[in-house]
Amino acid sequence: MDYSKLFVETLREDPAEAEVISHKLMYRAGLIRKLAAGIYNYMPAGLRSLRKIENIIREEMDRAGAQEVLMPAVQPAELWQESGRWDYYGKELLRFRDRHGRDYCMGPTHEEVITDLVRSVVRSYRQLPVNLYQIQTKFRDEIRPRFGVMRSREFIMKDAYSFDTDNAGAEESYRLMKEAYNNIFRRCGLKFVAVEADSGAIGGSFSHEFMVLAQSGEDAIAACECGYGANVEKAEVTHDGAEADSSKAPARELIATPNVRTIDEVCAFFKVSPAEVAKTLIFATDAVGAPLVAVCVRGDHDANPAKVKNLVGANYAELATEEQVREATCAPSGFAGPCGIKVPVYFDRALRGLSHFISGANQPDAHYKNLVAGRDFTVEGWADLRFILAGDPCPRCGKNITVARGIEVGHIFKLGTKYSEKLKATFLDASGKDVEIVMGCYGIGVGRTLASAIEQNYDENGIVWPVPIAPWEVIILPVQVKDEESMRVAREIQSALVKSGVEVLFDDRDERAGVKFKDADLLGIPLRITIGSKGLKEGVVEVKERAGGAEAKMAIGEVAAYASKWVAERKA
Repeated sequence: MDYSKLFVETLREDPAEAEVISHKLMYRAGLIRKLAAGIYNYMPAGLRSLRKIENIIREEMDRAGAQEVLMPAVQPAELWQESGRWDYYGKELLRFRDRHGRDYCMGPTHEEVITDLVRSVVRSYRQLPVNLYQIQTKFRDEIRPRFGVMRSREFIMKDAYSFDTDNAGAEESYRLMKEAYNNIFRRCGLKFVAVEADSGAIGGSFSHEFMVLAQSGEDAIAACECGYGANVEKAEVTHDGAEADSSKAPARELIATPNVRTIDEVCAFFKVSPAEVAKTLIFATDAVGAPLVAVCVRGDHDANPAKVKNLVGANYAELATEEQVREATCAPSGFAGPCGIKVPVYFDRALRGLSHFISGANQPDAHYKNLVAGRDFTVEGWADLRFILAGDPCPRCGKNITVARGIEVGHIFKLGTKYSEKLKATFLDASGKDVEIVMGCYGIGVGRTLASAIEQNYDENGIVWPVPIAPWEVIILPVQVKDEESMRVAREIQSALVKSGVEVLFDDRDERAGVKFKDADLLGIPLRITIGSKGLKEGVVEVKERAGGAEAKMAIGEVAAYASKWVAERKA
C-alpha cells in the first residue's frame, strides 16, 4: 500500500473530547472518525487491525468446534417479552416501532434470538451439542458514551452460544471457550487475566471476565499469587477477624449531630476512626417483597451493589433516591441507621468485629452511639456485602490480595436453563423425555480489544502495535522520493517482502523526513526500514523496531530476509 493513496488524516493535537490514550491515538493516527456520540467510522488503517482481530477470533472459535452464523441486528419485542427482559433491561435497549406499530429493538445482545433459532431446529439429543457464534454490530444506548470505541453505543461484538444436553456437557463447552479465549488474547499480543465475575443482566450461575491489564481500566481486579482472580464486584471477602464480645457494651445514646452527614464528618465529631462507624445505605431493587433494603457496612468499607443484588435475588440493586431514603428512614440522606428503620436490614460480616458502633438515628441531625446488633435492632441477615480491598486475605489461600486495573474485553457465562426454560427450548432425550437445553454465552468486544491493545502498547510518540494486529507489519520509508536510486532500492525491498507474505506500507510521500518519521511512529508500524542517500553509498539501510527503538544498519541485500523472519517470529 502506498501512503500517498491511503485514505487517512493524521493529527498533531489530541481531540478535545478524548479522555483516554486509545481514543486520542486512534483519532490522531486516523484509525477512526466520529459520526455522532458513541458512533464511529473505522478508517482503512483502523479497519485492517479490526479485521485481524476478527480473523484470530474466527480461527480459534472454529478450532474449538463453533460454527459461524449471522443474526439480524433488529429484534422483535415478542422475544424479549417472552424471556422477561423487555421490561427490566433498561434504557440502554434502543426500542422503536415499525410502520405497522410493532415494537422492535436494536440488539444489544442475542440470547433471545439464538435460543429462538435453536428451538426451531433442534428436536433430538442427537443434534446436540452445538456452539454457534457471530461477529456483528450491536447497539446499547449508553447514557454517557465515552473513551472512543471503548464505551461506544454502536460496537462490533463476537457473541457465541453453546447448547448442551446436560450440565456436564455445558461444563465442557465452557472449558473449550475459556481455552479459546486465552488463545485469542494471547495471539493478539495482549497481557491479560481471566477473573471470576458477576453475571449482570445476562444472568446465569457463573462467569469469567477477560481483562487486559492497563492503568486506564475502568474495572478493578482482585488477584493473588496463588492464581485466584476476580472482578472486585465478584471477589469474595471470607475473613473479617474475630467476632467482638458485645455483652459489656454501654447503653446506646442518641446524640445531636447538626449537619454531620459524611463518614469524615462523623469521625471528626465523635473523634473515632471510620472502622468504628457503621454506614447505612438504602438500595432500591426489583426483588419480590424487597423494593428497598438497608445495607450496613463499616465506615472504611464500601457496599457492593452486585453482592446486594445477589443476596436478595434481584436483577438490579442501586442506591436509592433521596425520596426513597426518606420513605425508608424518615430522615434525609446522611442520617440513616438500623434502629427503627422501615425496611429489612442486612449487615456486612466485618461489623461482627465491633462490640458497639456509631450509626445514623433515622432522624435529622442525630446519630446513635454504642449500638449493638441484636440488642438495639434486628438484623435480617449477615453476609459478605462489601468490596474487597488490597491487603485483604485471599479467599483461596489467605495471602494478601492485590488490586490492579483492567479493561474487560471478553466475558463468558454459564447460563444454565435461564433462557431455554423461558423460551421453551427443549429436546427429546434418549428415553423420549422433553428436556430443557443447557446453555452458555461467550462475548468479545472486538473494537474494545483493539482499543485495549493501544492502552497497553503506546509511548510518547504514538501507538506501538503488537505485530499480529498491526495494520501493516513493515513501513518502508525512502527519505528522498525524488532520488531514483532510493526509490529503486525501496521498491525492490517492498517487492521481496510482499512476495514473502509481509504486509508493507510504502511511504512514497514527498514530505520532510521528520514528518514521515512522526507519522510512522504515530501509526505504530512494528518495523521501519529507512532508505537514505548516505546509507545507499555504503550499501546499507536503517532498520528500526517501533517497540523499544532498537535500530541497526543492514546490507541492502539482506534486509528483506531479515524483516520477513522478524515478522514471522512475532506472529507465531
